[in-house]
Amino acid sequence: MLIKVKVFPNSKKEEIIKKSEDSFEIKIKEKPVGGRANRAVCMCLSDYFKIPENRIRLIKGFRQRNKIFEVKI
Repeated sequence: MLIKVKVFPNSKKEEIIKKSEDSFEIKIKEKPVGGRANRAVCMCLSDYFKIPENRIRLIKGFRQRNKIFEVKI
């Protein structure tokens, strides 16, 4: 399943907001340096879907705020 994620790095708290069936907004504390924010988003998604991190893959948007992830449930 493909999901669209809008990331807000460097936030005060971590939070996942479900906008629609395949669209999320994720606020994370990590700064967007060296891929740390992308890894933090993967960790948040794995906690949300209750699956291991290796089943979540970033497909598009490595350096953008809007990203597309593949989630294998």
